[in-house]
Amino acid sequence: MLTIEWSSEFGWERPHIKPLQNLSLHPGSSALHYAIELFEGLKAFRGVDNKIRLFRPDLNMDRMYRSAQRATLPAFDKEELLECILQLVKLDQEWVPYSTSASLYIRPTFIGTEPSLGVKKPTKALLFVILSPVGPYFSSGSFSPVTLWANPNYVRAWKGGTGDCKMGGNYASSLFAQCEAMDSGCQQVLWLYGEDNQITEVGTMNLFLYWINEDGEEELATPPLDGIILPGVTRRSILELAQKWHIHVPTMENGPKLASRILDNLTSIQYGREESTWTIVVS
Repeated sequence: MLTIEWSSEFGWERPHIKPLQNLSLHPGSSALHYAIELFEGLKAFRGVDNKIRLFRPDLNMDRMYRSAQRATLPAFDKEELLECILQLVKLDQEWVPYSTSASLYIRPTFIGTEPSLGVKKPTKALLFVILSPVGPYFSSGSFSPVTLWANPNYVRAWKGGTGDCKMGGNYASSLFAQCEAMDSGCQQVLWLYGEDNQITEVGTMNLFLYWINEDGEEELATPPLDGIILPGVTRRSILELAQKWHIHVPTMENGPKLASRILDNLTSIQYGREESTWTIVVS
């Protein structure tokens, strides 16, 4: 794991890579009481050429930086943090699965460690990164449909809130509705917002909708980034692929066929079957 401590008195200390171990925190740490914390999620892929690649990690660093600002956690050098993560993955590269259906999940986490019960901007913080091999998020596979449950009584985020930041509090408050969804036989919550029940996103992912509009045209639409939706890396990549392929957004020719094409293209980039500036080679 990677750990880097910060304090308002001394600034950022030297980063350390060490064996995975428990954290030692003061019981009054602000992250434990007031949820002054955030996290990121990205992956390392072992390509068909045995090279290890990270997929668009700069976008994760950008989002993490914005989340830190919103949480009143200290600014950090995005390029330096990414270099530390690359060194960690390089050291633990044998944990990257030898598979094109699995990857190494990278979890940067940033917490306030202010040893005080006062509700205030922390004067101490800890940034750490842990790793874990993973397969598809859903046991049914990467391209199998999932069932969604919607209830207007619950909202994930709201205007002026932190829905566009990757903070643990956003997820903790969503679990009650997620449990109801599972009790109803569904896998994820489809979050609604506003008096007209606008569709926003799904519990663990951004959302694209394929439909036939009033003019009989096939469309692929996704909610705008209006402050309540997390700006996903995959979301942005899909939109940029559509532009690259000269596909008009929101009108699409064929939803299922397009979805398959997007998945094939993204995995080809991630696993090295196709060269792309979207990846960084670790080793």
